[in-house]
Amino acid sequence: MHRGLLASADRAGDLSIAEAIDGANTVVVLEGVGDHENIGSMFRNAAGMGVDAVLFGNGCADPLYRRVVRVSMGHVLRTPFAHFEGKYTNWQHGLTQLKDEGFRIVSLTPDDKADHLADALSDASGKPYHKVALLVGAEGPGLTEHAMRATDQRAKIPMAEGTDSLNLATAAAIAFYERLRSLSHN
Repeated sequence: MHRGLLASADRAGDLSIAEAIDGANTVVVLEGVGDHENIGSMFRNAAGMGVDAVLFGNGCADPLYRRVVRVSMGHVLRTPFAHFEGKYTNWQHGLTQLKDEGFRIVSLTPDDKADHLADALSDASGKPYHKVALLVGAEGPGLTEHAMRATDQRAKIPMAEGTDSLNLATAAAIAFYERLRSLSHN
């Protein structure tokens, strides 16, 4: 249903990871996220909470699919994004590029053994890391062990007893907010 409005445009060329993260302090990396609504919500939340770029690992849906554009309220057209090269078991090698640029890489997981999200975004003295990359995975399977091993730290969002996880876009929004909050308190 186009509701009386139809447009056609040439697709812009893809950005490289280096171009997408140029000047960035906070980025989100998605792995295996195939749900268009989650991707659209991720872009909308990222734009609203100061995330500078969205990076795609293996197995993610097209960020320029029409449903993504609609759910993102057009923010997918304004927020830089790029794709890591590689397949399921090796795209994570590209995360070294983020480490080389000074990013602290934090994977989000509901694992009880993971660190509290607020603690993962700051160093031992409580000072927030200058650059942070937050990794999120698809609802259900979450991040692969390959991806989590490539990160500096695993973090969890504290949850009420009897609840083990949140919707992906909601969990990412909480992480974005916590990152923004940590920066504004220092």
